[in-house]
Amino acid sequence: MPEWPELENFQSEFRAFVAERDWAQFHTPKNLAMALAGEVGELLEHFQWLTGEQSAELSPEQFEEVAHEIADVQIYLAALADRLGLEIGPAVARKMALNAAKYPADQARGSAAKYTAYQSVGSPTGESRPKKP
Repeated sequence: MPEWPELENFQSEFRAFVAERDWAQFHTPKNLAMALAGEVGELLEHFQWLTGEQSAELSPEQFEEVAHEIADVQIYLAALADRLGLEIGPAVARKMALNAAKYPADQARGSAAKYTAYQSVGSPTGESRPKKP
């Protein structure tokens, strides 16, 4: 799995941004998680009443607004990770490796089934032959 150095660089830049403004005093894990949830809610508002087709065909103005909300979500994720001492890049790489094991490409391709559909009956880890969804 790749490391994701661009995420690590972003996290480092964000630390400097916060330090320049003396905002670390406000960045408790609770406050950051709540702010993150608020930003995710703002992102969802842009899609709330759209059809699936409409959500894939945003106007340039809608696209820019969504881009700003996604950036806000990323900013708060980086702040929360930093406050907890978590390096985002390695965490993403570890999680992607877990996802690859949960969703074998040869079985999950084209399926929206939950990962438990690919585990063997009686095996919590799916180590033996997985059942088909």
